[in-house]
Amino acid sequence: AFDKTVAKDKSLAVGFFQRGFVHVQLEMYEEALSDYHLAFSHLRQNPFIDYKQLGLRHILYAWEVLYSTAAVQCRLQQWQEARATLEKAVVWRPEGRTAILDLALERVQDRLFLEPMQVPPGEFFRPRKKEVEQLNSKDFLGKPKVISSIIPNDEYIGFEPLRPQKQGFYEPRADALR
Repeated sequence: AFDKTVAKDKSLAVGFFQRGFVHVQLEMYEEALSDYHLAFSHLRQNPFIDYKQLGLRHILYAWEVLYSTAAVQCRLQQWQEARATLEKAVVWRPEGRTAILDLALERVQDRLFLEPMQVPPGEFFRPRKKEVEQLNSKDFLGKPKVISSIIPNDEYIGFEPLRPQKQGFYEPRADALR
């Protein structure tokens, strides 16, 4: 499902983030690392992306993506890279709230694995009700109508204001008005 999602929207950072988590669960660490790198690059130097407008009550933070990247690097025994990634995550973390990253740096120094972050379980894309109501099919054209002209020999097809004007041609016959 995540493959189809990111195929449809190649810049959906949260899609790559979630697919990366699934790859970690399946022990496909190289693919997970690639997905986390893509998720971080699709943040486009923003500290976070708020997906509430799209119907997902979640904010994806850059530091979370970097933390998860470090978790995968630990699984691949890339301890130096994991430490560097966590130090980069400290820069992206809001001021004064780095306790989780400090703990993670200690764990990496002791060569202990980290658990990657994920979108909270039970959070799904749920568009607003008023947006879903508009998904019902609408008939923008209306029902077809047959309109006949009371002008004799009228073969014009198109909009009336665009019709070429001829003097006396457009006046109906006396028997047509009956």
